[in-house]
Amino acid sequence: MLYIPAGKNDISTYLMNIWSIIKQEVIGLWGDGKGISLGAIALGWGLLMGIRMVYPVVIPFFETEFGMSLSVAGLLVSVLWFFAAIGQLPSGALADKYSERTLMAISVGVVAGALVLVVTAPSAIILFVATAIWGLGHSLYPVARITFLSELYTERLGSALGVTMAMGDIGQSLLPPVATVLAAAFFWQVGLGFVIPGLVLAGVLIFLFSPAQTSASASAGMDSLWDARHILTELRNPTMGFMSGILFLYMFIWQSFTTFYPTYLTSIKGFTPSTAGLLFGFFFAMGVIVKPLAGAAYDRIGMRVSLISILLPAVFGFALLPLTDEFWILTVLTALISIMLGTGAITQSFLAEAFSDDMKGTGLGVVRTITAALAASGPFVFGVVADAGYFDQGYVALALIMAIVVLLTFRMPMSHAR
Repeated sequence: MLYIPAGKNDISTYLMNIWSIIKQEVIGLWGDGKGISLGAIALGWGLLMGIRMVYPVVIPFFETEFGMSLSVAGLLVSVLWFFAAIGQLPSGALADKYSERTLMAISVGVVAGALVLVVTAPSAIILFVATAIWGLGHSLYPVARITFLSELYTERLGSALGVTMAMGDIGQSLLPPVATVLAAAFFWQVGLGFVIPGLVLAGVLIFLFSPAQTSASASAGMDSLWDARHILTELRNPTMGFMSGILFLYMFIWQSFTTFYPTYLTSIKGFTPSTAGLLFGFFFAMGVIVKPLAGAAYDRIGMRVSLISILLPAVFGFALLPLTDEFWILTVLTALISIMLGTGAITQSFLAEAFSDDMKGTGLGVVRTITAALAASGPFVFGVVADAGYFDQGYVALALIMAIVVLLTFRMPMSHAR
């Protein structure tokens, strides 16, 4: 247990306790050969998450080449999120039946192939189709990643998920600025296509260095898919229902915000694309710090307190965003909003522990499919609002929705799912 100092003389003891906790976490995550597998999985997740965040920064190029409005651009991003969502139910069943290692390797391979179609798309229709394939490929990864890590790290799931999710933010912080430079210097296709070799490499590393796990029987996958109806019944439990609602609202807010924040900074706040890209990258860079801390907080102090602590600052960040054009104030507000990035490490750890081991993959797949599919409407809805000239009011609405999420969290238990 962490010792809180009562006076100045206890500061050194306090810092030593913190260092001891960090050291224990690192040893626990890296020991027994687990670290190499965790690193490979985190790399794949970082590339998958990072390349999705390239779409917001290339929206101006789509407007020029394909004649897209903000509404249509939002719809394109919604297609990506929607197909990434609906594929998670069968991917959960597949995770219960087959090796998660294989599913993750296939996932990055499909996304790499879809990106080839995206960068060679001759029309908007082909672009939309390729984006749908991209989403389906991506959908194989999240549930397999969570169930794999829940078996590999039975005592440190929150911390392990926090590490992989932080790597996702590293990818989201680095890939969009790089893509912007490449798109401006060459073509937007280069800005998206440069990550394809990295995805192929990640797939190879995952397959080689992640241990194969025991698959269920041939009928297990079908039973798991059929028993999804039992999971829907279990969601009637108030605790599970509230957590699913919290996850949906958070994902709706996150997708809406990330899709148009660069555009908002350039078209409404008057910043240059490079400055907007800097703030956009800073938002995700903060997640590198927030997510491991959120995962560790869940492991140590439980769900309710840790979740409220990371959601509340975003309420103030969204509400104050329309009130200033000053770069440094916007930087502070962006930092406040970015604290919400720790939500996934807490909510998904809670849900992973709530289901039995043989239903964990399907359980997560059902919840993530329902919540993410509904939340995929966010970019399109926000795009319609922005096209109508109500960009600022849209962020006030996000603040109100986040306040509702905080209120729902007070109905959740203090401790873990089990």
